[in-house]
Amino acid sequence: QVQLVESGGGLVQAGGSLRLSCTGSGRTFITYTMGWFRQAPGKEREREFVGATNWNGESTYIVDSLRDRFTISKDNAENTVYLQMNSLRPEDTAVYYCAADLSNSYSDLELYSYGMDSWGKGTLVTVSS
Repeated sequence: QVQLVESGGGLVQAGGSLRLSCTGSGRTFITYTMGWFRQAPGKEREREFVGATNWNGESTYIVDSLRDRFTISKDNAENTVYLQMNSLRPEDTAVYYCAADLSNSYSDLELYSYGMDSWGKGTLVTVSS
């Protein structure tokens, strides 16, 4: 298992930017595929896939609806994966979760919409209008 700790959430006005960070424990962090998901208020049963990066950060995927505003990156030297979010909208308000696939199950990162193995506790992003 790996421990994942998200940070960087907060309150931001519409149109603003935030960068979320997720730091993982252990030397094997560098081998994991990492992803970001989000869960909007009142949608406790719907955890939405945001995107993923392969183990070395050279392959990334962001869902179509967010691709022009969000970017995912991985820094193995820092054991950290980032989610850069620009031009934020009120509908981006959610708890954002970092997740890891310890087995690197899929080469097609889009398939991680089905979920991952290990999860952080989330960080809340609130976008005001």
